[in-house]
Amino acid sequence: MAWKLDNPLHTLTSEDQNQSATELWEAESLGGITEDNNRLPQPVLSLLVLTIITAFLITFPLWGQRPHAAMYEEYIALMDSPEVQNLSDEKAMQYIVDKVKSSGSKWGPLQERHPLEMDDLRMIKAQVIELQKKGARLDEYTIVGNKVVMANFEGNFIEDKGNMRRERVQPWWDKGYTIDIFFILVFCVALVIVVKRLPPFSFQPDHSKGHH
Repeated sequence: MAWKLDNPLHTLTSEDQNQSATELWEAESLGGITEDNNRLPQPVLSLLVLTIITAFLITFPLWGQRPHAAMYEEYIALMDSPEVQNLSDEKAMQYIVDKVKSSGSKWGPLQERHPLEMDDLRMIKAQVIELQKKGARLDEYTIVGNKVVMANFEGNFIEDKGNMRRERVQPWWDKGYTIDIFFILVFCVALVIVVKRLPPFSFQPDHSKGHH
């Protein structure tokens, strides 16, 4: 069971083992089924790579992070300002967005990914103000339609005023992704080993020898 690692994408097996495998391939009947030794189709390989990359990009927490109440706290604070009162909803919203953006909000990237209209702000305004009065952490509350609800993330336990409580802030990187990457790498490595322990695709059985 010698291994040849100098060119792993060509073969992982020594020449004598490949020779033995080709002889067996030609001689074995395989139940009457003749098997060729073709390359893994490039479109299939490309589709596998594309599927893995797309799945991670779509569900990656940095991009798939849900909007939370803290993102719009600055917007709501400007809703009753004199500069906004005499503007149409569209112009008022544009003013608020530009004002917050120019101030260098730390939620800037998330605000760009999750834009909303003035009517949306009106629906969540009272709920956000109520949470502010209670001293709640707004980044632990998710915007779901016209509701502001506690995020359902498991989060981590932290110490808060001498007590332990669960912090429900969505992380930019989820531990589950580390596990996913590990198993995907294991799958890809195992697939390469299985395929490249066979004779290289340059060998094609002609099935002309007598089977036994």
